[in-house]
Amino acid sequence: MRVLTWNLWWKFGSWSQRQPAIEAEIRRADADIVTLQEVWADDDDGDQARLLAEELGFHAIRSRRSDGSPQRFGNAILSRRPLRFVEQVTLPDLDGGPTSRTALIVAIDWEPAPRLLVTTHLTWQYHASATRQMQLQAIVDAIERHRRPDDGGEPIPVVITGDLNGAPESQELRRLTGLEPGYHPELIFIDAWAAVGEGTGYTWTRDNPHAADASWPRRRLDYVLVSWPRAKPFCSPVSARLGGTKPVSVDGRPAIVPSDHYAVIVELDDRIEDARPQ
Repeated sequence: MRVLTWNLWWKFGSWSQRQPAIEAEIRRADADIVTLQEVWADDDDGDQARLLAEELGFHAIRSRRSDGSPQRFGNAILSRRPLRFVEQVTLPDLDGGPTSRTALIVAIDWEPAPRLLVTTHLTWQYHASATRQMQLQAIVDAIERHRRPDDGGEPIPVVITGDLNGAPESQELRRLTGLEPGYHPELIFIDAWAAVGEGTGYTWTRDNPHAADASWPRRRLDYVLVSWPRAKPFCSPVSARLGGTKPVSVDGRPAIVPSDHYAVIVELDDRIEDARPQ
């Protein structure tokens, strides 16, 4: 199963020129699952997630406001196969109060076994590690509510994707990946790029013209992570690469880099050879 995650940079910059380039790059990746952050929706131009899903022939679930309308600045999951909404988690600020940021959790019955899929976009401020840790704690707590099947069988594997706005060496990511005491005593996540990616994997870099004047250093902010323990080799990362790194021209339009972030594209193993969690 191929998973693509990408922060689409909302309606910033030349957004209407970037939209066909985004679609073209997603098509080129040929992913089975596409998870998106900074997805726009408004009365004038519609819902970016719905528009992409219709063009690609995918199913889609996106984050919504309390009245059921699409979040103007939200997350979305697109899939070749049907998705089932599980929960939308409202992420807290440092004081524990609600923010506009969310995590979207869906279930997908993709053969040979089901799995949970999460996408999120954590608080962005450079200094906000403590807030991001609180937000990841809320996400892991929600995952724990849903990953155990009703029949008491082995926990369902979970894939977390998104723009986590923390580098791999940050405390928030170290806790998530088991390098420090984690968010749950029996659940950590394997970083697909660390497992099988080549090179730095920077998704935020001044090499991108949309980030040429960035004050942040180059870093890897966007992730595909898979839960552990699980039956091997199911959901183990096989390959990882970046997407959206080059200017794209569609139908003779001027070439443009699609977003200020690069996409991460990960192939996950779908074999189940050992029923014991590893």
